[in-house]
Formats: sequence, structure tokens, C-alpha cells
Amino acid sequence: MKRIISTGLILLTFSFLLQAQAPYELNSGWKCQAIGKVKADGAKLSTTDFSTKGWLDATVPGTVLTTLINNHLEPDPFYGMNNDKIPDIYTTGRGHYTYWFVKDFKEAKASKDDQVWLNFRGVNYSCDVWLNGHKLNAATHFGMYLRQTYNITAFLNANGQNRLAVIVYPPDPVGNPNGGQGGDGEIARNVSHQYVAGWDWIQPIRDRNTGIWDKVTIGHTGSVRIKNPHVITEVPGKRWPDAADQEPALLYISAELENAGNADVAGVLKYELDGQTVSLRVTIPPLATKLVQLPMHSLQHPRLWWPNGYGRQDLYHTQLIFESDAISDKQPLDFGVRQITTSWNTTTRSSEAAVNGQKIFIKGGNWIVSDELLRFSPERYDAEIRFHRDMNLNLIRVWGGALTERPEFYEACDRYGMLVFQDFWNSGDCNGRWEDPMKKEDQWTRRKYPDDHNLFLSSVVDQVKLLRNHPSLAFWCGGNEITPPADIFKAMKDSLLPTLDGTRTFFDFSNSDSMSFNNLGGNGDGPYGVQDINTFWAKKTFPFNSEVGSVGMGDYESLQRFLPKENLVAPVYKGKMDPVWDYHKYIGYDSTIYPYGPVKDLHDFSEKAQLVNYDQYRALMEGFSAHMWEWYTGTIIWKTQNPWTALRGQMYDYYLDVNACLYGLHNGSEPLHIQYDPATGMTMIVNNTFRTQRDLMMQIKVLDMAGKSKLLTQVFSEAGPTMVKNYVQIGHQVNAMRKAEGLFLSLRLVNEKKEIVSDNFYWLPDSTGTYSGLQHMGKAKPIVTVDKNIAATTSSATATNSAGTTQGRLTVTLRNPANGPVAFFNRISLVDAKTKQRLLPVFYSDNYFSILPGESKTVTLDYTPRKGETPMVSVRGWNVEEQFY
Repeated sequence: MKRIISTGLILLTFSFLLQAQAPYELNSGWKCQAIGKVKADGAKLSTTDFSTKGWLDATVPGTVLTTLINNHLEPDPFYGMNNDKIPDIYTTGRGHYTYWFVKDFKEAKASKDDQVWLNFRGVNYSCDVWLNGHKLNAATHFGMYLRQTYNITAFLNANGQNRLAVIVYPPDPVGNPNGGQGGDGEIARNVSHQYVAGWDWIQPIRDRNTGIWDKVTIGHTGSVRIKNPHVITEVPGKRWPDAADQEPALLYISAELENAGNADVAGVLKYELDGQTVSLRVTIPPLATKLVQLPMHSLQHPRLWWPNGYGRQDLYHTQLIFESDAISDKQPLDFGVRQITTSWNTTTRSSEAAVNGQKIFIKGGNWIVSDELLRFSPERYDAEIRFHRDMNLNLIRVWGGALTERPEFYEACDRYGMLVFQDFWNSGDCNGRWEDPMKKEDQWTRRKYPDDHNLFLSSVVDQVKLLRNHPSLAFWCGGNEITPPADIFKAMKDSLLPTLDGTRTFFDFSNSDSMSFNNLGGNGDGPYGVQDINTFWAKKTFPFNSEVGSVGMGDYESLQRFLPKENLVAPVYKGKMDPVWDYHKYIGYDSTIYPYGPVKDLHDFSEKAQLVNYDQYRALMEGFSAHMWEWYTGTIIWKTQNPWTALRGQMYDYYLDVNACLYGLHNGSEPLHIQYDPATGMTMIVNNTFRTQRDLMMQIKVLDMAGKSKLLTQVFSEAGPTMVKNYVQIGHQVNAMRKAEGLFLSLRLVNEKKEIVSDNFYWLPDSTGTYSGLQHMGKAKPIVTVDKNIAATTSSATATNSAGTTQGRLTVTLRNPANGPVAFFNRISLVDAKTKQRLLPVFYSDNYFSILPGESKTVTLDYTPRKGETPMVSVRGWNVEEQFY
């Protein structure tokens, strides 16, 4: 009897552990082979005795092309003209990139009522799935944005040795990559991403990203599993980030419960939060799914989530549990407590956003994807979103020609306080907004894309359920520059989104009147190229501009990574374009480089380009901020990053190396900022905080090329919450003093502790528009101190990385001796001591900065230490010779 009882306890314990364990990922050990080389069918391939000898090691998650590149069967498409060496699916036919994927894995037969589930988070574009000789899907699965889940309990082998076989088919049609936006447009007939047929910032992706591109996992539950938990938080009233004790917030939590068994299951759905348990007893009928709404919970003293620059990004972490006789399933429940609303600003005639009752000025960046080949990782997402935090932005728009981004992207946005404006999968280029001779079909036909409207709607439902709990998700949008077809649009706007996620604003499309009334004519977007600095300040544009931007090439070190040696030649204004530069979508700097002096070579060109980069993006954000609530409620830069090695529109390159664009934005977007309007000569304070800023000393001085300074004025000032305030007119003085050779203008805000809270440094040309003084500046010789003895830390932001990556940190201090020139436009880099190659990524508290005579500047560098690398600091500037420390 004791033995029977012990055995029963062991089995009960095993059952409990089986049900409670977290899902695991099938992310290694996959094999693949082209369909033309495989004679067996799925039933045979998915048996463990079928030999896969000679098959390729497959990359899953990944695409067919990624696998071919990793097996050295195709070249790196990011380098030079290599992409043209890869066969395009439009020419080869779909069979060339149709592949079988096979994975052997161990999974024991489940006992009693335990269930085992196979989950695909993304396959592009269609597939059939077999396990151990059994076909799991009755009909072929279609759709890039539609998750798949199969109950595989009955199909597991008794010996625990199992084989999964998946055949993945490319999109159909694949589209002709004829040089148009989205090629000939036919790629949009699929419910897929459109950029893969080429755009004006990217070359075509040859397999159209065919593959098992997102995670494959195995999960375990009892008879009842929890699906699609939903968290709604309400934060009544107007809140303050620095409030010592917040009034309660309201939580509404629900989930779908699916009973895979053949009998009713009674149990309790519950979660625990701050010592309080919220629960509901329910009964789930057999072979049924039931939506269960838990009682509303009043959360006392909530820790609120705020966008970047306005407050902390506090997050709650708990579990949603369904328990019957034992725990049947549990799902992590991670969320932030905040409420986002929009209203119509009648002055600007555009939408205005508020978080927790406080209006915020949107400073955003457009995002494509992290990697054009969909090689995603939590670490890369974390780095890229952290860069956006460091730019002092507060929103990322995920562009409609790409993806609904992955949960790991949203998790990073949750950590760093980046609101997300998520488009659905339409674009005016492919979906018929404009007449386009590059398109195969007419506008009326393209307006009805995609071919399968039901699949589009099913995908909307699925992706909304996947992403809706993230506090960073702020807005849904029907598409890029166009709505979906009328029936899809009506269903989304009137039914699906209000039902599934009724707390977020849905914009019709990215530059629609529902977001921003366009009374200026044209499309409302742009411009997209280098502009006269005064334009950003003086010319009114779209009141909530979803796309406006400038140039953005990296420096010489960046260019060397993907341009062949023979193509490392400086571009010539109005000259013949180098074919590799053209292939990588170079957007010209026009004449803006030449005021800095004759171009010596590409290294010189790229250094001068960084001056233009910094000036362009600082002016862009300062100009929009100068007219906050008068002309604008926000702006979104086109664009802040590239998913490949493009030569335009990026604050950091594909390899995660920063350029001066990032730090121009870092300066011009800071929450409390002093700035100079070059069009009017006015100095002003921008206060993007919720409190009045008082007892601030404005210090305004000019310096000549020798470093001699003159104080123009210093005056106490204040600025009310979320506003811009004009102060001192200095234009006439500055213009008179800069005539001969230009000058430097230093603007500072100093608080009552005499700490600098905003430091802005301009370089102004002479009366001809030339930076003649910069061209003959004397050398500065700053004294550099590097503190490498700081203990490795894990910052609060990076502590929640998937791997909990330990961060290295060091500080660099530059002291510029008195009685000499400004140490102008200094670039710090962290390099390997042996190779002098940059270590990437590195997060600099500031970069591309200048130091006044007799002053110093300290910069903090965060990086990930790696075996075999010895960090060394490089310092160089406009008039500072490069040195290593």
C-alpha cells in the first residue's frame, strides 16, 4: 500500500511539473532541403528512420536565404553588389526557394489529461506540417502574420523520439522587382510584407523572406490551457510622475480558456498582484473555448508607466493561472499601468496624445524592421530601442510595408518608454493610391489587394491579441498612406479593434485627416532630403507629420564595412554616381559639404557629413518644438534606422555603429532644452516636462575661432509645463559678429545648484554661408582621462534582457586647456586594443561634442565585454588629432 501511495504521489508530482513547465523553443538542430531534391512526401519525411544525410543545417527561426548564406551557398547581400549575385525568385520560379524543414526532438508521451502543444509564431508564406507520419493541418496554412497551434499529444511517439517536417512555400505571386516601390506591386496580393520586392531605400530580397521566420515552441498544459490573456488598465484623472502616492488604477483582465478534454473541467482562473489575489471559478465545456472576464481590480498605489522623458517605465510581472485539481496552465502576465488618450487640437488641426491625463509632444522615428532577412534577437532589439531612448525620442512608428513587430521589440519599447504607432500591412505605393507606371495592375485592381480579405482580417485578430498587453503600444493605423480595402477597413474600425482592443486610437492611415488635417496640399509627408536649416524653423508643414527626414550616412569606419575598397571614393555633387553607392540608395548631401572646405577624400567627406548630420537633425527637432501646440502636436522622422546597409536615413548603421544624427537628436530632443532660432534670431526654452521649470539661468555667449569668448547676456528664466517660451533676441548681434569667419554660439541653462541642465553649442557660418573660420582653426590638445576601473554593472534598463547581459562601463573625461581654441566636434569610439576596430554596440552618454577652453566633458560608455577583446578608447575631433587611450 505504501508503494502504491508513493507511486501515486510521484505520478501526481510529475504531472504537476509537466503542466507547469515553461514552453521551450525548437531553435537548433533543424535540417532543410530544396523541394526539387526530395522525392519523399511529408508522411515519410516525418518518420525518424528517414535519413537527412546531405541536407543543409537550417536556420530556424530564419529564412531560406539566411540558411543559404549561413551555409556559404550565397554571398552576404549586405556587401557591395553581392545582392545582385543571388538568384531572384521572380526569375527562378517559386520552387527554387520552396524548402522542406525537418527537426528531431525529444518529448515523452503525455500522461492522463496532460496536453502537448506545437506553436508556430510565424511562417512565410504557406506551409504544411507533419509529425511522426501524421499531417497536423487539414488544409494548407497561409499568411505571414497568423500564428499556428497544434495539439500534438496523440501523435507523440512512445519512445520519446519525434520528428517534425514542414514544407514552406514562398508568397504567390512573388512580384517583379522592377525598381518600383514594392516592385510591380503584386507582392501586396499576399498578406505579407511589401518591402521585400524592393523600395527606394532597399534592394529586393531574393527569396521574399520565405521560411519559418519566427519562433517554434513546444508547450505543456493540463486539459485546459490559457490563450490570449488581455490586460486593460484605466488611470482616471490627471497624474504626475513624481507623485509620492498615486490614486488607485483599475485593472480589467480576461483570457480565453480552451478545454482539450472530453469532459467538463471546473476550476479557478486567478492572478496575484501586490499581495492581492483576483480569481473567478468557472467551468469549461469539453472541446470548447470560453472567454472569461475576471472581476475588476482596484490597484492601490499603482506604479505608473510613462513615455521616455516624462517619467519612469514601471512594469508589473505576475502570472495568470488556471487551477483545477492541479495547475492546468499558467501564462506570464507582464504589463504597465497607464492610460493613453487622444483629442483633437483645434489650433493645429491634428491629434494630440495624452498619457495618464498629461498631454505629450510626440517626437518619433519611423522603423522598418531590425534586419531585412528577419534575423531578430532580443539583444539586437534592446540595443536599437535603447538608441531611440538615447535620441530622447518618445515614439516609434512601425511602417506599414513591413511587419507587425515581434513581442521582443515591444518588450524593449516597454522597458525604454517608447510609444509605438503600429501600422497594418498596406502602403499607398502597392495598394493603389497613386498611378504608377511600374505597377503591373491598375489602381482599381490594386486598391482591392490583398487577394484574400478573410485572411487579412484573421491575421488582424491574431496580431492584435498577440501585442495588445504591451504598455508601449499606443496607436493602431490602417496602413501607410492608405486604408485597407473598404470591407476590411470597415470590419477593423467598426468591429474588430473596438472589440479586441477598445482602449487605443485607430488612425485610418498614416497621413490621414483623422490624424492630422492636411491643408497644405500634396501628400502631407516629407520632405526627405537635406534641407536649409532655416526651413525647419520657418516653413510650416503637416501638423502631425508622419514622415519627415534628411540624410544620414555613417562615417568612414561604417562605410568600410560594406563598400569594396575600389568604391571608397567621395561622391561628387552633381557628378556621376558610383554604381555601388547608387545600389545602396545613397541620398545626396548636395552642396552642404562644401562650405566646410574642399573635399580631400572619402574619409574627409564622411567627417564633414557628420557635421551636416548633426545640424540637420538637431534643427529638425528644434524647429518642430519651436512651434509646439501652435503648428504641431508632433513629428515622426523618416527614418531612424535601416534593416540593411543603406546610405540614407539612419541614426546608426546596420552594424549598430552610431553617427552624428543620433547625437543631434539627443541634443535637440532633450526634455528641457535651450535653443536658437536661426531664422528669427530668437533664443527660447522648450519644456517637455509636466512641471514649471523655475530659477533657471540662461547663459548666452559667443566664441571666435581662437577660443576667445564674450558673454552676450545671462538672465533668470522659467518655462511652464509642456510649452516653448521665447526669451532673448540675439540675431542682430550674432549676425554682425559672424560676418568675417563665422563663430560659435554657446547656450546654457543652469539650475539653482549651478549645474548645467541644458548645453547647446552651435557653429555658425560667415556672411557668405561658408565655415571659413573652421577651415583654419588652431589645434586643440585636450587632456584625456579614461577610468576603466568602474565595476561591471547591469543597468535597470538592460537587467531585463533575455540573457541578463552584464554590462561593462567606463568613463572618458576630456579637459580642454584654457587660452586655446574650442576642442570642436569630438568623436569618442571604443575599439579593440589589438585591431583598432570599433567594438559594437556601445552606448555613449554623449558624442560629437565640443569643449570650451578651460572646461571639461565626461562621457559614460556602456558596452558588453566579450572574450578576446581588450577595450581601448579613441578620441578625435575636427581640430583634435586621433589618440588612443
